[in-house]
Amino acid sequence: MIALLLAADDGSGALFLGEDFFPWMILAFGAAMVVGNILALVRPAADGQRAPVGRAAAMIVVGAIAAVWGAVSLLS
Repeated sequence: MIALLLAADDGSGALFLGEDFFPWMILAFGAAMVVGNILALVRPAADGQRAPVGRAAAMIVVGAIAAVWGAVSLLS
């Protein structure tokens, strides 16, 4: 993967997704945290154990804050 990225480097110093790379990553990871934890609560594992509700709720809140932060950074 790194070799592919280095081979694609044109020497201009331009970042992938431009100057908005980090806000996009914050938005993506935050949204993934929200969706993943909601799905863990809605659909438990095959062995029947449910995810800890308190921890999942905390991760949903943290992910939502990160997703909103990334979206606001992109829109401002």
